[in-house]
Amino acid sequence: MSENRLLSTDELLRGIVDDVAERRIRDHKIMQKITELDRRGAAAELGYKNVVHVLRHLVRWDLHTARQMVAAAGLLSGEITPTGSVLGPELPVTAEAVAEGALSVEHVAAVAKAMETLPAELEELVVGVAREHEPAAVGKFGKDLAYGLYQNDPEPRDVEPAAPVNQLVKQWKNGQLVIRALLDTVTGTAFEAMLDPLAKPRAETALEGPDLRSRSEREGDAFAELVDLMQRADQLPEHGGEPVTLTVTMSYEDLAEQVGQGMLDNGERVPVSQVRQLACNAGIIPLVLGDKSQPMDIGRKTRSFPAGIRRVLVARDRGCAFPGCTRPPRHCDAHHIHHWTDGGGTSVDNAVLVCRHHHTLIHQSEWEVKMVSGTPMFCPPQWLDEHRKLRRNLLHAAA
Repeated sequence: MSENRLLSTDELLRGIVDDVAERRIRDHKIMQKITELDRRGAAAELGYKNVVHVLRHLVRWDLHTARQMVAAAGLLSGEITPTGSVLGPELPVTAEAVAEGALSVEHVAAVAKAMETLPAELEELVVGVAREHEPAAVGKFGKDLAYGLYQNDPEPRDVEPAAPVNQLVKQWKNGQLVIRALLDTVTGTAFEAMLDPLAKPRAETALEGPDLRSRSEREGDAFAELVDLMQRADQLPEHGGEPVTLTVTMSYEDLAEQVGQGMLDNGERVPVSQVRQLACNAGIIPLVLGDKSQPMDIGRKTRSFPAGIRRVLVARDRGCAFPGCTRPPRHCDAHHIHHWTDGGGTSVDNAVLVCRHHHTLIHQSEWEVKMVSGTPMFCPPQWLDEHRKLRRNLLHAAA
């Protein structure tokens, strides 16, 4: 009998965490040896172009893995000058975290990419996100943080790029129409918003069973349905109980001064000149944030969230509020923090946007949502954090 069968679930989970930390510590030791090989010029000595190609033959890594390890080793190790002086690593905070087993090689690559456009003093902040989230989330956090730092900088005086041109290429092949499209930011976002509700998997039924279509097949069927719906324009799909719309969010001061950019509900940004134009279009909701907000509490009259409250939630949460989640608002449900069935009201202060996956997780696990000073915070299960320290989605906060 495997000894693992005698362990409790909590012991198994903690064991995985400890084993992964040990593996990361071993990876750090390997990277230190790689650095020493590079310093010695071992590749040339062995007749190789560089250490990457040595490692491909030595441990049978593919080219991507070998390059990633060598790059991480260079970032985490100090340099020795010709006079013998030792310089600290390029990413000192990251190096400490890797040495203790907190970060993977993939995390190092994500932190390094983020720090390319950020001042060195923000490395600790980025590493803090890396300690709690996967590498992809670190990349998004770094991108949004850089935007927040430099959005008010004067624009470079380079030649302005040509405005994006929407393109559609059609070709009939074997009785089928092959389509390739290139859409600008706003048009592409609107297209996704219209397609998304039609591309959801069908509900499982006793007759048809689960929906086995791939994502591309579901989106292809959704596109065909969208074409059919356009012939019956009064029956367009809905999101959150209202016709498909785009929400453009920006501060009142920026809009009044005609500076900065607005954010679409998928996280993409458009210049203020385009925001002012979009505000005149049907199906576009300009949601301006100011000091005073419209009262958005309708008490216990209804369980479902009306469109007005959902728009305010979109502006506040900017997508799924669960820590590390990047899902946009159109993939999210409004969740009653204090459950409606337990007496909770339908209001902004008792609501949070969460994607379907995390909505289900909250209802079926020990994750809890708490509102702190108007910000939704998430309390993890004890098996994940014995202190149950509150967390928030720093990715949307950086935006």
